[in-house]
Amino acid sequence: MRKLAALALLMLGVSLASAQGYIGRLDTVGSTTYDWQNGWHAVKCLVNAPGCGLHATWIWSDQTSGTTFDDRNMRYNYYYFGNRRWIWPDSNRMNGGVNVYLHRAGNGNIDYDPATGAAIICCHYTGTAGITPKVAKDEEPGACLFDFADGEPVLGVTQWPRIAVGQDGTIHLFTITAGYVLGYSRILPGNWPNLEPPRTPIDPSPGFPTFNMAASKVSGKVCLAWEISTDVPEDAYMQTSADNGETWTNPELLPAPPAYGGDTVTAFHITSLYPWYDFEDRLHVVANVCPQVNDTVYIIPSQIWHWCEDNSPQWSRIHVATCDPANLLAPVGYNATYADRPSIGEGNDGRLYVAWEQFDSSNVEPTSNRLRAGIWVSGSADSGLTWTPGRLVSERNTFSHRFPSIVDRMVSGGPSEDTICILYMIDSVSGFFVQSEGPATFNPMVCQFIPSPLVGTEEVAGCGLRVASSATIVRGVLVLPEARSEKREARSELLDISGRRVLDLRPGANDVSGLSPGVYFVRAVSRKPSAVGCHKVVLTE
Repeated sequence: MRKLAALALLMLGVSLASAQGYIGRLDTVGSTTYDWQNGWHAVKCLVNAPGCGLHATWIWSDQTSGTTFDDRNMRYNYYYFGNRRWIWPDSNRMNGGVNVYLHRAGNGNIDYDPATGAAIICCHYTGTAGITPKVAKDEEPGACLFDFADGEPVLGVTQWPRIAVGQDGTIHLFTITAGYVLGYSRILPGNWPNLEPPRTPIDPSPGFPTFNMAASKVSGKVCLAWEISTDVPEDAYMQTSADNGETWTNPELLPAPPAYGGDTVTAFHITSLYPWYDFEDRLHVVANVCPQVNDTVYIIPSQIWHWCEDNSPQWSRIHVATCDPANLLAPVGYNATYADRPSIGEGNDGRLYVAWEQFDSSNVEPTSNRLRAGIWVSGSADSGLTWTPGRLVSERNTFSHRFPSIVDRMVSGGPSEDTICILYMIDSVSGFFVQSEGPATFNPMVCQFIPSPLVGTEEVAGCGLRVASSATIVRGVLVLPEARSEKREARSELLDISGRRVLDLRPGANDVSGLSPGVYFVRAVSRKPSAVGCHKVVLTE
């Protein structure tokens, strides 16, 4: 009953900040039964048009049976800064937002025109010859008076489009064929709705639709990024332009971060690679990587990393997500790893924020036997050189929180703070209906507004821990005292700042070098955990 009541509140657009323990405010912007929002990396589905509002898009369907999803469409909603409300709230099931296209469509993303602040959304649909892209351009912010640029006459049979809009209004389009041949096209300012012929091939082929793109809102810079799913280990490539896509560098291998060691190599995952330009025109890439031993890739420990060419070192580790394999009580499901799909944005003060989805090893959906996931966030005040400990910002409950898209520029929350905004889906039953992993359910699409900076690591009120002793600095190895008697608790656990168990500890030396630097808590395992105090430790590199 608690699950049904909470879902009803979400459908009515009621904030669950206090009722469910979500950090900040939760707005329900729409709903969908199409629970496979994106099969690979994170895509830009929430953008801030400065001075106008937030543009959001997602894949919508109301279908609860079959596999054709004849009503599938790109759905759109707009948050107007003037009254701080969504224009089309989800006040009744499935009616939040409006359809963008007049025919079956999906698998696109969103950006905005810097000149007008209006939304620009892409999709693919079935044309006369096969699947082809289409671009929708709104007349003004929130008007939903879309004009369309059809890709079929020029681009032919291509799919899974990714869109980015540059500083001068150039619309960049990155696509792939059924044979996994990458192609780039664009619509120049003043030449709407004419797409240029595609520039192909872009080598090497990814072997899967694992590609993404970004365009600067400061200059003419554009970045294409893709992950090679057929390589062993899986590699990543980038190609850039400094003149709005007129000329391009040669494809360049992006070296993997130093995530693992010994005979364990680092592999980019198919849910990896999210390029983005900050508002000082610097290129950033966030990625999730997995360990690979021989030819086998494992989902744990999964790591989230940040890359910036201007930093030294260029790679910095954001987060490590892991658990004892014996405690992994169910699969994560189709096209996923333990922590994946990171996206990145920036505050008005220059802070960087990264959001990702992360699974919970013991939170199992009994209907589908799939793990449920939560939304995590980390921040950086030094352009990505160091990061705050990852923090769970969604509630650990009977829903699964999937496909986060963090806004590119934070919303102003006052004279000295920003508001982090994250669009994601709350899957009522973990496991994709679209991939036959679970039943069809009505799933809220929510935008979570989180005051920033996040609650400092010295505060632990949100995780219900009582700190009984002061911090200890640890470098790589955490030593616990040996039990002095049979009555003394011999087992302990290491918790992160949200109160989540990340590691089981034993008396003596414990290797913690694989965890992200930050504040953690050691708690003895007891039959009465609420009565047991915690010892705070600070893990350093």
